[in-house]
Amino acid sequence: MNHDRVRALFMAVAMTAATGACAAGTLRFGTDPSYPPYEYKLPDGRLAGLDIDIGNAMCAAANVKCVWVESSFDGLIAGLQARKFDAINASMAPTAARRAVMDFTQPVYAADIRLVAARGSGLVPDAAKLVGKRVGVLQGSTQAAFVKANWEKRGVIVREYQDQDSIYADLVNGRLDATVVVGSAARLGFLAKPQGARFELAGPRIDDPALLGASSVIGVRKGDGKTLQALDAALARLKQDGTIDRLEKQYLGADQGAK
Repeated sequence: MNHDRVRALFMAVAMTAATGACAAGTLRFGTDPSYPPYEYKLPDGRLAGLDIDIGNAMCAAANVKCVWVESSFDGLIAGLQARKFDAINASMAPTAARRAVMDFTQPVYAADIRLVAARGSGLVPDAAKLVGKRVGVLQGSTQAAFVKANWEKRGVIVREYQDQDSIYADLVNGRLDATVVVGSAARLGFLAKPQGARFELAGPRIDDPALLGASSVIGVRKGDGKTLQALDAALARLKQDGTIDRLEKQYLGADQGAK
């Protein structure tokens, strides 16, 4: 996929936006900047993270401007459907429920879902071992769908939060016993920091393809083939030239994930 082809596809998307809100040469990404290392804010307010850099690289490859629209994670699909932005770029997993209301690009990177709990707690990602325990999850995430469908009915206390940092805070202050989260997000956004020193990834990776998906994708409105084609073309180019691999190593090392 050459540079001119990618640019032509992005320009076609920008010029034919149904509402006219997307100016020529602009692509609007919706994201939730509260999930390091994927999406977060620097002290000066600028957005940073793996997904942010991937999105900016996609726009640079096509010589169009990226506009980032911030939202809570559980509000992203509604924002997409309301045409507040053209695509969701927020380490989103391609679940069946989401596929019913939106379309997805090719995979961007793979998933690694883990339980985080205090060192020595003996907790593992098994409902029988978590009965009566309080588990925090990001509202609207596949982690939330997983624990509600598989653990809550078996006696696990599930608490949903609008951002992952609040979950980490409640782990530290004892209001939660564990969280289910992307492993690399936990390692880099919590366990590597002083507040996370007493905690660890507890037990093996959680594998449930029906709910958690196998990868991160970028989501577009159902039937918006032009945007989907443009994004897939840009991703193909960035994979071919090594940009995706370089950014994954920069932000994740060997870890990967989607929520």
